[in-house]
Order: sequence, then structure tokens, then C-alpha cells
Amino acid sequence: MDNAVNDGTEAGTGFGTGDRLETGDRLGAGDRLETGDRLGAGDRPGTGARPKAGVGSGTGSGAGSVAGGGSGTGSGARGESGAGNDVRVRAGVWSGAGFRPGTRAGAEAGARSAADAGGPSGGRGGADGEVWSGSWVAERLGVELLGDEGLGELLGLALRRNPKRAHLLVSNVLGKHVPQSPAVVYGYGFALGLRVRALLGEDEARRAVVLGYAETATGLGHSVADGVGLAPCLHSTRRPVDGVARAGGFEESHSHATSHLLLPENPDLLADDGPLVLVDDEFSTGNTVLNTIRDLHERYPRGRYVIVALVDMRSAADLGRLEDFAREIGARVDLVTAASGTVRLPEGVLEKGQALVTRYESAGRADASAGTGAGPAEPAAPVESGGGSVGQAVFAEPGADAAAQSGSAGSADPGRAAHKAAPSVPAAPGMPPLRVELEWPVGIPDGGRHGFTPEHRGRLEQALPAMAGRIADALPDGARRVLVLGFEELMYAPLRLGVALEKLTDAEVRYSTTTRSPVLAVDDPGYAIRTRLVFPAHDNPADGPGERYAYNVAGAGFDAVVAVVDSAADTPELHAPDGLLARLAAHTPSVLLAVVPSYVPARPSTERPSMLPEPLRGPDFSSYAPDEVGWLLQDLSDTRLEAPTEEREEAIQSGGAHYAESLPVEYQPSPQYQELFHSALAASATRIAQAVGVVTETVLAERSPRPGGVVLVSLARAGTPVGVLMRRWAQHRHGLDLPHYAVSIVRGRGIDANALRWLAAHHDPADVVFVDGWTGKGAITRELAQAIEEFETSDGITGFDPEIAVLADPGSCVRTYGTREDFLIPSACLNSTVSGLISRTVLRADLVGEHDYHGAKFYRELAGTDVSVAFLDAVSARFGEVEDAVDHQVKELLSTDRTPTWVGWAAVERISEEYGIHDVNLVKPGVGEATRVLLRRVPWKILARAGAGADLDHVRLLAEQRGVPVEEVAELPYTCVGLIHPKYTRGATGADGKAVTV
Repeated sequence: MDNAVNDGTEAGTGFGTGDRLETGDRLGAGDRLETGDRLGAGDRPGTGARPKAGVGSGTGSGAGSVAGGGSGTGSGARGESGAGNDVRVRAGVWSGAGFRPGTRAGAEAGARSAADAGGPSGGRGGADGEVWSGSWVAERLGVELLGDEGLGELLGLALRRNPKRAHLLVSNVLGKHVPQSPAVVYGYGFALGLRVRALLGEDEARRAVVLGYAETATGLGHSVADGVGLAPCLHSTRRPVDGVARAGGFEESHSHATSHLLLPENPDLLADDGPLVLVDDEFSTGNTVLNTIRDLHERYPRGRYVIVALVDMRSAADLGRLEDFAREIGARVDLVTAASGTVRLPEGVLEKGQALVTRYESAGRADASAGTGAGPAEPAAPVESGGGSVGQAVFAEPGADAAAQSGSAGSADPGRAAHKAAPSVPAAPGMPPLRVELEWPVGIPDGGRHGFTPEHRGRLEQALPAMAGRIADALPDGARRVLVLGFEELMYAPLRLGVALEKLTDAEVRYSTTTRSPVLAVDDPGYAIRTRLVFPAHDNPADGPGERYAYNVAGAGFDAVVAVVDSAADTPELHAPDGLLARLAAHTPSVLLAVVPSYVPARPSTERPSMLPEPLRGPDFSSYAPDEVGWLLQDLSDTRLEAPTEEREEAIQSGGAHYAESLPVEYQPSPQYQELFHSALAASATRIAQAVGVVTETVLAERSPRPGGVVLVSLARAGTPVGVLMRRWAQHRHGLDLPHYAVSIVRGRGIDANALRWLAAHHDPADVVFVDGWTGKGAITRELAQAIEEFETSDGITGFDPEIAVLADPGSCVRTYGTREDFLIPSACLNSTVSGLISRTVLRADLVGEHDYHGAKFYRELAGTDVSVAFLDAVSARFGEVEDAVDHQVKELLSTDRTPTWVGWAAVERISEEYGIHDVNLVKPGVGEATRVLLRRVPWKILARAGAGADLDHVRLLAEQRGVPVEEVAELPYTCVGLIHPKYTRGATGADGKAVTV
């Protein structure tokens, strides 16, 4: 194998016990890899797919320099050496016609047409005339892969039901959907890790942390960490763990619920400023990875990031984003991949793909109903299929002979085709699996969910041969083909067991894992997902029960399957008649079960003060009456916290500071602006009074366990005037004297846990109702839900309901609201002078200790312009005239489905992409949020719904004063949306903070 890894790395990095890859080039401390497997999809390695330094994308950017070992950035550099070698890799087009060579990788592949790329190499063939596992989709949809010659050996194509992208890139070397040699899977990750180590150098590699993505890249991330050799590994998780606090979390771009949690046992693991290496299976748009870096950089800023992926599949439009992003955060960002290319999609491919999925699903259901044996792709329950096998979803070409297709010559795996001709006899029904006692080393984590150190790795290396030996001893005599099947996020432990088993047995060992992702199965050698097993989740997932899948296992001729799960997943559901083990038993004569103990860090004992301070009250703190609200905050009035808007924005966007660590200079309204406020208040007081009545009556009807039992807890500070008004309504209408407090919540940092502890000590948590002013895209709604979950885990105090009651819910993010219209709430027009003269809250390590409340300032000096009580009185004076309207509206609401649709979040995602911002945190939807942008941040532009009237008068005035353009938009779910400057520096916007055209 030419140009293979040979960086001189010896003992200490350990590929298994230090084996070489087939070339003889060392990966560890001495031995060669003995399995004889080749580094492709079980066959000949593709030139662009070999794990070698210098193949793939060595691109990177940051701080005015080009990273990646001198390979340069942009399409012209893709496929060149990432380690300085002068490597040239053939490139071309993978399509339904096979591989058509071009000039070389990166030679403007994204701009070439198929006709320019050369003639077909023959039928649907790939290398050596094999059938490419993407040809079925390519033929029907016209999808093409452009890039390295080996790209098609790394990737196949499949279809799924997805509103954004019907096609799915399926990796042949990841060990997720396609069973592959464990040595090959591990070798790719390990070789990428060696390149990262060479890129960083020894000193920086020792300071690095490797972060893999759940669930797909947990094993890949671990393997990369092994190649780096000196770095601890952590992976994100979708499984909350009792007793472990969240050190971070981030969202996938298509989801409105946080799906990735970071739960390191050592909270300092992410806090150091050494390089962070982020590992995913593919790098396409980059949205998920870049959003992760933004989130973590805000919490733990550092100077260098390395993104690692098996394939770089960025489009031409996305190639420049990495450099722009690096400049934006002021850090160096490198990219290391094994191969590069892009996907060419013809016009209308999404609709064609969805229609094709529907067609095959319908055909499968029809065949199942007719008793032909094919099962549906999305079955309500697993069905009989092919020869009486249970739970297998297989689709042949409609109208064709399925048996003929499934046994086609030229299968991507010849061994599998042979076994299909003479299938093994399944185990007898009801036979329990053979349990293998691994004797897993005490204290070694099962994976990187809570962190995995080089010391852990060393102990695991010593124990692997004995554990693999126990599995080998339990295999049936004569087993020729064995699958080690991992479980969702549990990829690394079964992968390493598979690598060790491969050395101990003459059997052909393959490795893959189960998954949450539903994909259409079509039994054709030119399709990546041939078969599918469906079974219920068996680890009591936090998001509820659901189906899980194992691909390309049924019909693959495995003589034994070793299912490896952690102890949290060794549940009755796993052993149920429709569970994973039963599904496997229908397709192999021998099922073995190996259980790895789930690692849960010991819960630290922390002593807290027995008494927390009582709430602050006016007139000593705020201009509200003492019975109106108690502030669970500490008074920082004597501390200098204000910074000019442009300085704050630059610090926030660069990651140098969190927005809650400083305060904007309080905006002093001009006489013209003050007049707008009073006019708006006179015009909207009745409307606000009605919304206050509706939300309060809804709370009293649905959220109170007993009459008068509600405790209002406002999210300071926008929620505080609303909480006071709700309290006043309860007094006016029902004679209730509801307790009301204000607490701090900070995006990215959570709610004040000490405030929750005080509330729990003085009230029943079940009585607490959290109150806010309005919703935008729902960020605080999600933040509160996560924070309450973490608080329950850390303190063991339950009962707090994370549902927020708001005056206005234009984003459709909550169930309890006064209105879902986006209109001007005058309290949004001003800052402290309409909020009791209290600043927004502050959370800074040098000011707020472990046992302190978050802080805020009381601006006593602004008493002359304070309208806080005047605002409350103007609205309260209208309560009597809206009672009948409130009663009518509440009656309708209580009988209506108020389930949040998150329409606001979808709009924000769309706007973020349409305007090239690529960061939802810089899009502030709704009148209130747009006003905050103009008052506190460096605005870029305002989007206003066409025809919006007086509700936006103050916005137009502020925009004029700041020099910000107002753009009218016909289709906008909000009255207006504020866009924060996406590339802010004082040089780009001017020292006065005014926006300029980007």
C-alpha cells in the first residue's frame, strides 16, 4: 500500500497491541495485522480511501494562516497531502454508470459535469468491476458522488423518509450500518488520529481533548483518540445519567430539542484551553460541528480546533465557511479527513426520492398483506419476511424476482453471497442466548460518555486478549462468519473486542452496531442497506420508547452474532419475544450476549450553606413595592459591569466572553422615543390586560394543585413585570395573594440553582409556575427544561415543572400563554426603567460563587425616568373592562389543542440559512427580541412583516438612530425579526457600533 502511515510513532499509541497495517508501516509497538482483510469494503482498498497521512482534506484556517500541514484550503487543495507528502489521487464521478475518472482530487470537481469527467468504466461497476453500493440510488435519482477514486468504496447510498434530504450517505468503514472488518474500522480512525498528532505536535497533543458525536461517531472518536495516543476522549450522549451534571449541550440543526449532552466525570476536562478535536463520520454542511464549537467556545474559549471526519463532502458553496468561521471566533480550525468529494443532486431530487421511498414502502406493505414475504420499511410491528424470518424488512425491485436479485453475482461481499446460497439454520425458537461473562476490568468506563483517559486505554489494552478469548471459546464449533454487534452509542468497546477476536480466530469477523435511524432497505447489490431488523428500544431511553434497527445482518450468513450491550440496556425488552436477541436468533444459529457494565461516576458530596439569603425587595432593591416581588439575586450595584455595546459584541462573538459576564450601557431614551412608549402603552394597555387575564386564569385552572397554591417565579428581568401583573390579576379577580419571586436564567449556563434550592426550602416545587414575557425561538424554554432536569439530578429535588407561562407566544413554544400574536408589549421598549430599575442578570465567576445567587444592579440614579409602576398601573386599570373577554377566551383555550408547533424555531432556521448567518443565536424573532437587539447588541438589519403598522414605530425609530436598514418581508411569521451582525468586529462596523453592509 503506497504512501501509508509511518510517522515513527511506536509504543504508547497502540493499534491493539501495536500492530501494523498490511503495508508493514508501524502503527504501534511492533506486530503486523494478521487478519488479511483489506482496507476497503472488505475488498480492494480504494486509493483515496486508505488510512494514510496525506490523503483526504488537510484543509484548515484561522488567524490569518492556513492549517492542515501546508496543504492549503479550498477546492483546489482537496485530496492533497495533509502531512506534507506530494500525493496525487485520481478523482472522478461515482454514478449509476460506475466510476468515471477525471484529472485529480480537488481539480474543481464540484464544477465538472458528468460528461467532462470521462467515460464509464463499465456498467454499475466500481473498482475491479464490483457493484458500487450507491448505484441503485444513483440510477433512479441521478445522484452522483464527485471526488476521490476511493470515495465510492468508502460510501454507498440509501434512501430514507426525511423532509430535507431523501438520500443517505452510508459509510462502509464506520461500523454502523454495514458490517465490516473491525480492524478496518479501527484502522481508519487510528490513522486519522496519527495525522492529528502529527499536525498538533507532541506538546499540543498532550493538551488536546477528543470529542466524538453520538451515536454515529462515538467509536470513531475513540479510535482517533487512540491514534493521537496522548489525549483523553469524550463523546456526546443522548442518555442523561443520574448524578452527573451537564458540562454542555448542543442541538442538531434540524432539531428543536437538545439532543446531545456532554457529561464528563471531570468537569475540568473541557475547561482547559488546549486543542479540541471534534470527530464526526462526515463533514458536509458543517452546521452541527460549527454550532458545537460556537457553544463550547462561548463557555470554554480556546485557540485551536481540529475537525476530523472520514469524508469531507462539502459543496462548493460551503468550502469557504470554515475560513470565515475561524476568523469569526478568532481561533485556528483545521480539517483532517480520509477522503474528499461532494454530492451532485439534480433538480427535484428530494421529491423524487420521497416518491421512491413511498413507492417501495407501499410495495412492501402490499406484498406483506398478500403473503409474499416482503415486509414494510416502517412497519407498525415486525412482520414475517423471506422464508419465515421474523423482523426482516427486505425490498426487491417491484415486479422483479427478489430471490434472483438477492443472490446476484457481483455482490459487494462475495462471502455473503455464498452464504445466501446455503443459509445457516436459525436457532430453535425460544432458545435463550448464550451469555458470555467478559470479566470487564473494574473501574474502566464502557466508553467515552463520561470521559476516557490514556490510563483507561492502557488498562483496557491489557485486558482485551483475555476478554476476546472468552468470546472465542463460546463460539460454536466450525463458525466461519461471526458478527460482533454493538449497541447505539456503545461502539468502542465492541469494536475493540472485535479487533481482538479477529486475531484469535480463523473465522471471518465483522462488526456493526444497532441504530436509532430508520432507513429504507432494498435487497439489491447496488444498494447500501440490503436488509433491516426492527426491534423495540431496550435501554429505557429518555425520549421514550421507539423502534431501533440493525442493518445488513439478516440474510448475511453469520454463523454467530455476539451482541454487546451495556448493563443499562440489559433489560426485559432486550430479551422479549420481539426484542433484539429474538430478532437475531431468527437469522443465525447462535446468539451470544456480552454485557459491559455501564459506568456511572461516583456522585461527589458537596456541602452547601444551610441558610441561603432571603429575597431582596424594594425600595432597597428595585422600585417595585416590597410585596410585588422578591428578587432571589445578589446586589452588585456597586460593581462596574457596563461596557460599550461594540466592545461587548466583539467579545461575545469572538468567544472571549459570555453575554452574561457584563452589562450594556443603559439606553437613555430621547424625548421622541419616550413619547412613542407612552403612545404605545395607551394604545395597547387593554390588549395587554386581556392577555394578562388569560394567562393567569389558564394557570389557575390547570397548574394549581389547590386554590391559591400557585407560586409565581418570574425569569428576570423581562418576566418580572408580567409576574407582577399576573399577581395583581389574581388579587383583582379572586382575592388571592400569590407569592412572587424573580430568578435568573442565562442562556448556555442554566437557571440559578441556589434560587431553586431556596424555593424548594420554602414552597412546594409543584406549586411553582415559571413566568416570562414572551417567546422568540424558544431558547429559554429549552434552557429551563434542561436546567430543571440537571437540578433534579444534582440535588435530588423533584417537582418543578419546566413549562413557562408567557404573556405572548408568537413562536408557539409553550402551552400556557395569553396570546400567540406578535404585538408590541411596551415593557420591551425600555430596559431597567420599565423593570423596577433592575439590570439584566449577571453571572461571572469572580463575582458569583458556588453558593451565591446570580447578580444584578439596581440603578437608583435613573429614578427620574422610571416608568415601571406607571406601566403596571396603566395595564391594571383596564382589568375590569376585559373580564368578559378573558372568560370567553380562556374557555376556548382550555378546550383547544395548545401543543407547541415550534413554528418560530423553523422560521429562525430558515432565516439563518437564507441570510447566510449560519447561527440561530444571532436571529432574534418577535417585536420584543428585535427591540432588545437594537437596544443592547450590534444590529445588522431588521426584517419587518409587510404592512406592519404602529407596533413597529419604536423599532423604526431605533433603527434609524442606529443606522440599521429595515427590510420588509412578505412571508414572515413574526411582526419583525432582528438580525445581529453576523461578522462583527469594530473594524467591520465602525467604532460607533452602527451596522454597515457586509
